[in-house]
Amino acid sequence: MSTPHSLSHFLDPSRIVVFDGAMGTMLYARGVFINQCYDELNVRAPEMVRAVHQEYVRAGAEVLETNSFGANRLKLAQYGLEAQVHELNAAAARIAREVAGDQDVLVAGAVGPLGVRLEPFGPTGIDDARAIFREQMAALRDGGAELFILETFADLHEIEQAIRAAREVDPTVPVVAQMTIGVDGLSPFGATPEDIARSLDAWGADVIGLNCSVGPQTILEAIERMAPVTSRKLSAQPNAGMPRQVSGRSMYMASPEYMATYARHLVQAGAKIVGGCCGTTPEHIRAIAEGVRPLAPRLAGARAHAEARPATPVRSEARLPDVVPLAERSAWGARLAAREFVTSVEIVPPRGVDATRMLADVRRLKDAGVHAVNVPDGPRAQSRMGALLTSVLIQQQVGIETVTHYACRDRNLLGMLSDLLGAAAIGLRNLLIITGDPPKMGPYPDATAVFDIDSIGLANLVHNLNRGLDPGGNQIGEATRFVIGVGVNPAAVDPEHEVKRFEWKVDAGAEFAITQPVFDAAQLERFLARIAHVRIPVVAGIWPLVSARNAEFLANEVPGVTVPDDILARMRRANERSRDHAVAEGIAIAREMLERVRPLVQGAQVSAPFGKVELALDVLG
Repeated sequence: MSTPHSLSHFLDPSRIVVFDGAMGTMLYARGVFINQCYDELNVRAPEMVRAVHQEYVRAGAEVLETNSFGANRLKLAQYGLEAQVHELNAAAARIAREVAGDQDVLVAGAVGPLGVRLEPFGPTGIDDARAIFREQMAALRDGGAELFILETFADLHEIEQAIRAAREVDPTVPVVAQMTIGVDGLSPFGATPEDIARSLDAWGADVIGLNCSVGPQTILEAIERMAPVTSRKLSAQPNAGMPRQVSGRSMYMASPEYMATYARHLVQAGAKIVGGCCGTTPEHIRAIAEGVRPLAPRLAGARAHAEARPATPVRSEARLPDVVPLAERSAWGARLAAREFVTSVEIVPPRGVDATRMLADVRRLKDAGVHAVNVPDGPRAQSRMGALLTSVLIQQQVGIETVTHYACRDRNLLGMLSDLLGAAAIGLRNLLIITGDPPKMGPYPDATAVFDIDSIGLANLVHNLNRGLDPGGNQIGEATRFVIGVGVNPAAVDPEHEVKRFEWKVDAGAEFAITQPVFDAAQLERFLARIAHVRIPVVAGIWPLVSARNAEFLANEVPGVTVPDDILARMRRANERSRDHAVAEGIAIAREMLERVRPLVQGAQVSAPFGKVELALDVLG
């Protein structure tokens, strides 16, 4: 059986838990015809069910649902199996429990609706329905289920009886109660998300949520409406989109990456339990698990901005030192504090060990009066010289400050803490904290990503180091003196989400922000107006394009970058004339952006495309 820690983790309102995905989809893919009883496979082909559970555990699922969705007396009667309720359900729970083994994985006894209407709308009595549910859940409990999940219910009247039955079987077993909704956001019998949340809360379900019938976007909209009206932990298990008919078969088209993106949105909207329903596979669950991992260390940040930076326990009565004023931490910080317009150029670290050319380019930047060099950390999951050591080389051999990018992707929490303490000791002061691009973007797609925390969590960690505290609240002696920067994307596809993330970053301790490359000044101005209430110094990213192909690459293949159609058209026209004309046009566009955003921001970070610092210097004039 799972340890008490597993159940406490599951019930902790701040902890994120990943469920598995579809069972029926996987069994169908293995050749089980839809006219067969899938629940009977628990005794007729247990190895097939076991294999599906094993795939989900390997994908990162923390909870396995038993293969028992339709294993109640009424539905089994359609196959002449009503006498085998206990056998089929107990076997379902045993198989899942065997797969979970001594891993930190829970087994949820899956219970679906009866398939009939209850009185006064149908022939089945309330007491009869509760007895049928009780029979199934008792068998699941006997087989080793540690919690019950009531899923895909359309009728609040029916799920109430299922919740009551669960409490009668064992009042100590946690209950997850999930309704289903349509594309209109309502249950099949017209209940709103708010109705669902209030009812399931009042009936005492430990976790309340939604699953099935629709894809993640509709589920997300409903979760956003449920979160404000309940204090219960919320769950969301959408289908992999809406089914489409392809050559006579129903196919679910949502990709694992799409599901992972919405899983993050669901967590940020308030859901702390995520998984998949129809059409989802182990690949979807693996992507979801990796997608929500960066959010897991933070307490329920979606419900209040202040929760993005939980209070840190102080384990000593000694007075902590004040954070060193921004102007005293670095020259970059002093310029920001004085509201000077700062300039920096982004130089990508070398691919190998020879930094001669890079250092020569940096000397040109220093001679030109550029204030700092931005050093990216494995951009687009490329393998290059480490950003920290590259920054040390630059500062020690050239004598110009760096703004060092630091990504959460490649190190666990302990590794990041060690890196940061070393960086502070060697004299690095300016950090741009980023979550990091996933490895599949780069040339080593099988490389693993860590993502113990995301950029918000890391900003919180660095802020505490500046107060002299480690992540556990222990004093470290002399406090660090980092100037904390974060990234922001004014052209985000989901601007509401981007604004929330920015609010959380500022609350976590961010002191300046650098934008993604700006190709639309009006868009930047609108975004700055939306963050005026939490405004910190903003440095605009400026990217001189060098060709139409370069512009199209940025527009289509670099996450977070938007290149308007008119800019693409300008670059195509210039490209048709000559390569030199394209470079000149790219510099002209960058200069225009710089002049237009200069009154709006406190600095510019100009990229040096393909390492050509002369282009960056041309933009800066």
